[in-house]
Amino acid sequence: MKHLVIFLAALLLLAGCGQKKTEDLPKKGLKIGLVFDVGGRGDKSFNDAAYRGLEKAKRELGVDYEYVEPGPGADREAALRQFASRADIPLIFGIGFIFTDDITNVAREFPDKNFACVDYSVDPAKPLPRNLVALEFKEEEGSFLVGALASLMTKTNVIGFVGGMQSPLIKKFETGYAAGAKTANPACKVLIAYAGITGEAFKNPGKGKEIALGQYAGGADIIYHASGVTGLGVFEAARERHALAIGVDSDQYHEAPGFILTSMTKIVDTSVFESIKAIQNNTFVGGKVMTFDLKSRGIDYVYDDNNRALIPDSVHSAVERLRGKIIAGEIVVPYQ
Repeated sequence: MKHLVIFLAALLLLAGCGQKKTEDLPKKGLKIGLVFDVGGRGDKSFNDAAYRGLEKAKRELGVDYEYVEPGPGADREAALRQFASRADIPLIFGIGFIFTDDITNVAREFPDKNFACVDYSVDPAKPLPRNLVALEFKEEEGSFLVGALASLMTKTNVIGFVGGMQSPLIKKFETGYAAGAKTANPACKVLIAYAGITGEAFKNPGKGKEIALGQYAGGADIIYHASGVTGLGVFEAARERHALAIGVDSDQYHEAPGFILTSMTKIVDTSVFESIKAIQNNTFVGGKVMTFDLKSRGIDYVYDDNNRALIPDSVHSAVERLRGKIIAGEIVVPYQ
């Protein structure tokens, strides 16, 4: 993953006029509260990316942190409220779109605290609380590129997609992936399946393997997952069938070396780090949406020494041309 410092995104977070700022916080000795998404720490993907942001803040900014593993239903709201009730924690994160309603409610209940939510489901008709930042990613753009890559690499003209919970967020991955595949190779067929309709669908590797084996049996030779821990089952199926898979959120090459074509990455770690840095600098401004996309390198795909030999130069060049068209606005990637 190309971890560039996203100065523009940081400026969007730090800038702002006429809105509440945290003025009286100490420069050092900060403690951050974070509640993980379904699957928790150790998912090798989305949650672990957020954890890397915490660890980077600890190393580079000297802050401390506490986190809570996810629980069902009201446990998320209770965990957020518990952190917000503590005088020593000025910033609380919710990691994942499932937190949207809970973190909105708690932010309104605790107007003197600050909150940030990764993958917050933004509703333009509903203004954000003035102490909450929504960290949003254009997953459809990165998914478009890995879809194009898969459709240019497939030997069977069939590729697959395994989603976790059926939801508007994961639909962005699916829709972008299918659009990229059809743009680069109109003859390519995309098999689509989901692990479930609740948050539990993000932590079921057995289901992920079952779905992936079915797609490989149906002719797919490359499968992209957007399913959290469930995706580890997709990788097991790839190893078993000697096929290829595409990781998500973090670089997942080391989960199945030799069987991971690439990973679609999101700078979740950087978004967490920059939010903490803004708190430390007394420049955190809530009530706004920060959007990370291909142009800012907030979304990308992995192309490095681990997979460069797998991807012909002509294919890489074709995918990079599509990147340029998206950034230039010549291609508008669908997301639903």
